[in-house]
Amino acid sequence: MNIWLGCGGYSNDDWTAEGLIYEGVKKDAYLQAYAEHFTAVELNSSFYAIPGIKAFEGMVRRVGRRDFRMAVKLNKVFTHERAPQDSDYDRMLQSPEPLRDAGMMGPYLAQFPYSFHRTRDNRLYLAELTERFAGHELAVELRHASWDRPEVREGMAEYGVIWVSPDYPPVGGMPEPQVHVTGEVGYLRLHGRNEGSWWEGQSAAERHDYRYSRAEMDEWAEKIALVEGDLSELYVFFENTTKGHALHNIPMLREALEARGLSVVTPVPADLGRLL
Repeated sequence: MNIWLGCGGYSNDDWTAEGLIYEGVKKDAYLQAYAEHFTAVELNSSFYAIPGIKAFEGMVRRVGRRDFRMAVKLNKVFTHERAPQDSDYDRMLQSPEPLRDAGMMGPYLAQFPYSFHRTRDNRLYLAELTERFAGHELAVELRHASWDRPEVREGMAEYGVIWVSPDYPPVGGMPEPQVHVTGEVGYLRLHGRNEGSWWEGQSAAERHDYRYSRAEMDEWAEKIALVEGDLSELYVFFENTTKGHALHNIPMLREALEARGLSVVTPVPADLGRLL
């Protein structure tokens, strides 16, 4: 099992603080600097507007390495508005072609909101979405606990869909923090455990303002070790990018995984001195 570690997005201006990876780095060089330290990233910008082919070509050039994977978040028209047109599907499927050509394409990520409950209409919609992305790796995050059932994951396995295993704050009403396997590829999103601001927070930055402890990273390393024989690849993305928390947590998890003999894909950059 190859484990890819990275963050939810890379355009974080607060990472320009002293000692963090963007200190002294211009904004248009963020991705290049990011790729010196990590081997995977979730592309957030595609949620707001689907980039064109030339934009993806530019990302490939800036990364400049083949040992890098980019998970592409589906645009909000697919997950929040849920009214995509054929042209939206065409652009979402065709624009990342430069990533595929470079061997850098990770799964698509469909991040559904908590309000997306397990109803008949929503199940039909998810089935249609799955069908339209057939032939591509599609990871689906379902935040409402009504989906957290074995029969849902069995259905996803049947149709080749990746269940996104989450780590949420212990606020109730959401899936449990377990690594579930629905195919050869696994996907884990660590949102932090900021219980106080998860519902009341005014922004994603507030909700994800949390730094995991070493004990919590050991806990996840143990859970990951249990599925080592079931997966060929596992993507682990830290969403707690606020204040650089993820930059501190990723080395913790990497050390915990390697201590258990697990294979973490790690870049060999010129300078790792500005990670923490």
